[in-house]
Amino acid sequence: MSEHSPSSRPLLDLAQARLERRRFLTRMAAGALATALPKPLRAKVSAQVGSTLTFDPLQNRLDDTIHVATGHRARVLIAFGDPVLSDAPSFDPSHLSASGARQQFGYGNDFVAFFPLPFGSKRSDRGLLAVNHETTEPSLMWPGVGKRTELDANQTEIEMLAQGLSVIEIARGDDGHFARVGSSRFHRRWSAFSEMELTGPASGDDRLKTSGDSSGTRVLGTFANCAGGQTPWGTVLSCEENFHKHFIGSFTTNREVRNFQRHNFDLENETEYGWGRHHPRFDVDREPNESYRFGWVVEIDPYDPHSLPKKRTALGRFKHEGATVSIDPDGRVVVYSGDDDRFEYLYKFVSDGRYDENDRERNRNLLDSGTLFVARFEEDGSGRWIALVFGTNGLTPANDFHSPADVLIEARRAADIVGATPLDRPEDVETNPVTGKVYVNLTNNKKRKPAQVDAANPRAKNLHGHILEITPPERRGGRNHAALDFRWEVFLMGGDPSDRSSQARYHPAMTADQWLSCPDNVTFDSRGRMWFTTDQGENQKANGIADGLRACDTEGDGRALPKLFFTVPFGAELCGPCFTPDERTLFVAIQHPGEGDHHLKDGKSSYEDPSTRWPDFDATKPPRPAIVEITRDDGGVIG
Repeated sequence: MSEHSPSSRPLLDLAQARLERRRFLTRMAAGALATALPKPLRAKVSAQVGSTLTFDPLQNRLDDTIHVATGHRARVLIAFGDPVLSDAPSFDPSHLSASGARQQFGYGNDFVAFFPLPFGSKRSDRGLLAVNHETTEPSLMWPGVGKRTELDANQTEIEMLAQGLSVIEIARGDDGHFARVGSSRFHRRWSAFSEMELTGPASGDDRLKTSGDSSGTRVLGTFANCAGGQTPWGTVLSCEENFHKHFIGSFTTNREVRNFQRHNFDLENETEYGWGRHHPRFDVDREPNESYRFGWVVEIDPYDPHSLPKKRTALGRFKHEGATVSIDPDGRVVVYSGDDDRFEYLYKFVSDGRYDENDRERNRNLLDSGTLFVARFEEDGSGRWIALVFGTNGLTPANDFHSPADVLIEARRAADIVGATPLDRPEDVETNPVTGKVYVNLTNNKKRKPAQVDAANPRAKNLHGHILEITPPERRGGRNHAALDFRWEVFLMGGDPSDRSSQARYHPAMTADQWLSCPDNVTFDSRGRMWFTTDQGENQKANGIADGLRACDTEGDGRALPKLFFTVPFGAELCGPCFTPDERTLFVAIQHPGEGDHHLKDGKSSYEDPSTRWPDFDATKPPRPAIVEITRDDGGVIG
């Protein structure tokens, strides 16, 4: 892991001064209003001051079910094991099968994207829903299972089929709610067995060739699909994140030990998955190059049922979290992506070609040619993008880079060499559609030491995470996302504001019952308001609050004043917030409910004794990840 520890921090002083002035002005306004009200209403007022969001926020809680703000309703659209393909069997936890899993909705749903039907329309009543399936939890899929490595060959195949992606056609009924269309040519599933194409500069490189693919251009499967993005030409970008967990072998003696170590492969050979025991391509001793075929951004066309997914190598190989597309005023396509690990980096790709809204066919190959950059955050609030181009900035044979493919395959090591800024787990990265500013959610980093603190990572042992706000320079027609420079500041810092030691930083009207930890996925509504989820992981029980969805203004009097809108059950994280174009429906993904420590007693949650049985609450069924549809009771615009 690369580590930087700058010694001067003038930006923190400037930021603190701005924050104190904002606190003073807001307290004046809030105090004048609150003192005129009875005590029971004062806490409510403090949570409303300045915000353009009109819903009454929930209070923090932690229990076995979902909750949504008053005036809204939440209902399950589709859950693990439900049919995707028209002939798929219904979910039966006692008879999971590989043949069924190929046709059913996968596990661990994460990124969600809505594509109106037909392509090019703005319809909100019919469309395609694309969903990533990041991971599986065998102890909640089968009785008597502890570790993933205990699975037999049949269970392993089911697990491999439960990751990847699903696309379903959905339609809004007369009752105002969506349902899967029973029979549709658009229903599709992709998994660890689906054929895909490697494209771009690394395609065909010797390091991508295997015994099963001597061309280095075809690969079986995608998995560990976390966050993602949508392109203006109607495709979904799915990010392969924690691919390193899926391989076994002698990592310490393999010729690529340096690269295994840099991507956190388990050098003690205690891999989380046992796929390599049943499928030789996941054993690096037998297939030393197979792992290089994962860790990419996969582009899939949901509108074309016969299309072949493409892994776009020009966007680099690392643990991608998010692939957010912005169009520069000059037409070039910019894709922002975080690398979700401690002390990792923020990247962007800038295409050589230009987007043409009238030529979908031409746009299909825009992500195969361009330049990959990595971010450096300076102490004075400025920043710059450093090109990761073979032959420049130390990316030369002297540092064991021998081709453009080497730079992309080893993007992490390339970023080390050029001096990028290590961040606290950069997860989702999204562009505000109104202001053009870019927001980077840094989930946490308990391993950052005091000597490693810098302006962009202002807290040692960062348990609660923070959000950075990047401002690209202005250009006629909008923000210049392709520019090499930017300005930045800390937008908010998670933690309990009543606990001074947490160093939490929000709007001054933030109340203790609204505090948050570990920001993760992000989306924006048409007014430029941020909607973001949280993922506390193993800290959920210690913090005593559920993960959920919050919303806040990014400009004006309500800037950085989050309001809690939705919460999830024990063990779950919330992912993939996604609006329909009319913003009358909001889709969210509830991932791994019941995972981890049993919140109701000591020990682990299990198939036989889970901490929740959401969403079925049926004694014969375990908890299931699911996509939830949220609407307003009056059918109005959410927020």
